[in-house]
Amino acid sequence: MIINEIGRNIDIYLAVGFTDMRKSIDGLAAIVQQRFQLNPMSKALFLFCGKRSDRLKALY
Repeated sequence: MIINEIGRNIDIYLAVGFTDMRKSIDGLAAIVQQRFQLNPMSKALFLFCGKRSDRLKALY
């Protein structure tokens, strides 16, 4: 399970609003860099919600 691999010393970011779920990993990484001004390669979990709020995409 991914929860066991993440451990306790990790930052978790939840993107407020909706994200186009057609975006690839590169597109999500660009959002992290441009909108949040964070490093997508850092030890963090970034969560993105779809427009209908029934799906999540994660970038770890």
